[in-house]
Amino acid sequence: MQRVFVAKPAVRESVPLLIGLMGPSSSGKTYSALRLATGIQRVTGGEIYCIDTESRRALHYADKFRFKHIQFDAPFESLDYLAAMRQCAKAGAKVIIVDSMTHEHTGPGGYLATQDKEVARMSGGDPAKAERVKIAGWILPAQLRREMITGLLQLNCNFIFCFRAKEKIKPVKGGQPIEMGYMPESGDSLLYEMTVNMLLPPKSNGVPQWRSDFVGERLMMKLPEQFKNIFTEGKQLDEEIGQKLALWAKGSTAESSDAVAAVESVAPPPQPQVAPPGGAADDSFVQVEENLKSAASEGMAALEGEWKSLSKSHRQAFKEMLPTLKAAAKQIDMERAMPDE
Repeated sequence: MQRVFVAKPAVRESVPLLIGLMGPSSSGKTYSALRLATGIQRVTGGEIYCIDTESRRALHYADKFRFKHIQFDAPFESLDYLAAMRQCAKAGAKVIIVDSMTHEHTGPGGYLATQDKEVARMSGGDPAKAERVKIAGWILPAQLRREMITGLLQLNCNFIFCFRAKEKIKPVKGGQPIEMGYMPESGDSLLYEMTVNMLLPPKSNGVPQWRSDFVGERLMMKLPEQFKNIFTEGKQLDEEIGQKLALWAKGSTAESSDAVAAVESVAPPPQPQVAPPGGAADDSFVQVEENLKSAASEGMAALEGEWKSLSKSHRQAFKEMLPTLKAAAKQIDMERAMPDE
């Protein structure tokens, strides 16, 4: 029997926020996360919970913000993160800060450590065999991370994830290495789930950067069209921004919500634009960049299809970004290559 599908007018509905804050030490991630969370709470109510893997760093601000604190020590397995988030949600959290999500990737018991452990188990300590089973060793950590992401997306909460970032250089066979800029220490599959993803440069004091000459930084930044009137270039992240993001997530509009009308009574700020590779900001380049990032998050087949659809000028403009996009797409494909149960 053929399936029947129902079409109805599209209506804005309440959706959770997943906010990514990427930056090196002393860029203002923790303080900014607490300010944004406080603004979101004005709309959602409920409690703010902070899952702290950073040696209780969030407690430095306990006299400035009201929140519940959970100290999260090693091991940092993906499902341990999910267990902590579920505990917060069950206790009444409406905003959950995870500071830092990087330990899920690089910390003891995390993604990379799980792969090392799997390779050691499968090889029995034989170096030659270890090399042969290296790819298979990624299956378990990828499976655990996927389960974590699926689980957190089912929670009725807003999330703010803090990611440590480091300067990275990408080797190029037979050519000059590519400076990637500050890149988050985390898996691409989680980063691509973010509603908005912002880079806080060193000593930025919580002011996000939306322009970059580095291909890696441009790849990781995510500023959807609907948020461009919320972020003023050069403005520090604060409670007002958190409140505006929460109002959007709630599905409110200025016409139907007094709360939104009050927030929007302030004149809208100028819209920041991400500069395309090697040129001035242009709406078509910005849209192409977003389309390429979205395609990469679906894997190599989607990325190749999107790349083929580009004009010659757009291919030329984004050719520096293509290797990084391919690496991200291949990682997505690898994490999906799970064995049948």
